[in-house]
Amino acid sequence: MKQKKLSFLIVFLILVVVFSGLSCSKSKRSENKLHLYNWTYYTPDDLVDKFEKETGIEVVIDSFASNEEMFAKIMAGGNHGYDIIFPSSDYTSIMITKEMLIELDHSKLPNLRYIDPLVKEKATYDPDFKYSVPYFMGTAGIAVNKSRVPADYERSWNIFADERLKGRMSLLDDMREVMGAALMYLGYDGNSVNPKELDEATDLIITKWKPNIVKFDSESFGKAFSRNEFYVVQAYAENVFLEVSPSVWDNIDFFVPEEGGMMYIDNMVIPKGAKNVEAAHLFINYIHDPENYAIFLDDFFFPPTTNTGAKEFMENDIFFFESGDLVNNALLSDLGGDLELYNKRWQKIRYEQ
Repeated sequence: MKQKKLSFLIVFLILVVVFSGLSCSKSKRSENKLHLYNWTYYTPDDLVDKFEKETGIEVVIDSFASNEEMFAKIMAGGNHGYDIIFPSSDYTSIMITKEMLIELDHSKLPNLRYIDPLVKEKATYDPDFKYSVPYFMGTAGIAVNKSRVPADYERSWNIFADERLKGRMSLLDDMREVMGAALMYLGYDGNSVNPKELDEATDLIITKWKPNIVKFDSESFGKAFSRNEFYVVQAYAENVFLEVSPSVWDNIDFFVPEEGGMMYIDNMVIPKGAKNVEAAHLFINYIHDPENYAIFLDDFFFPPTTNTGAKEFMENDIFFFESGDLVNNALLSDLGGDLELYNKRWQKIRYEQ
């Protein structure tokens, strides 16, 4: 009996050691892995590789094509798998209001000093960066394959009403971008909550623009443009140019319509439930080291609109758009309860024949 008790004790102690080891190993693995949920084409591979080599932390990336897609997944409980999420300004505001984010530790983010003052001025949803750190301030625009369209195309949002281009165009599958473009073309605020103005914008899209487009597309339009399936696309510049050989860039006219469009500030936030908060802070700060941020800008041919220290380290001086192109743009804002005004009309735009 005494021997059996002793044997049982030995086995028990062995099991404790084994499971403790497994637990420690699991914890260690967790510390060495960082899960990002970012926009498609928005995380430079070379910068991620550099971070992994310097820190020993593996970066795992999932992608989304719209804020709505991202938010639906997070609301369904998907936040538990991610350490950093990259929402635009309006959805950052929503996530702050819904208390979905952890408060950032600024002592671990010394590179916040490089955030451009203009970005801080625009970031009214979180002016002290309590819950978010700007990733990039930019805009969507229109990309045109000049070799495939009539020379007299209209350099405005109303290019999508050009019946000569029917079946060769796409709009983003993004409610705020598309409806904002229509509102601004009509001379209204891109964040308007006036039902009459929203109805006018909805009618414009349904009767004039939608009949000429192939589809609403936020994922594959760059590839389709590169294959000459689409000649005109509402686009984020990087999604188009990164799919096309630089030898034909001169054939592409990327412009922000003079009437303006929707400007965005994409942010890095840490959701509640994140497993690796320490590594998340490390990555956010790493991005805004000027030398690292210059890599990000060079990869996408972005202008230095966000980080004041990056320009001197940049190799590229050719940009698809410049800060001056944002003058007439409206920053995507949190519409609160008025978002439903958009949702109802977007359902009509997207799904009614």
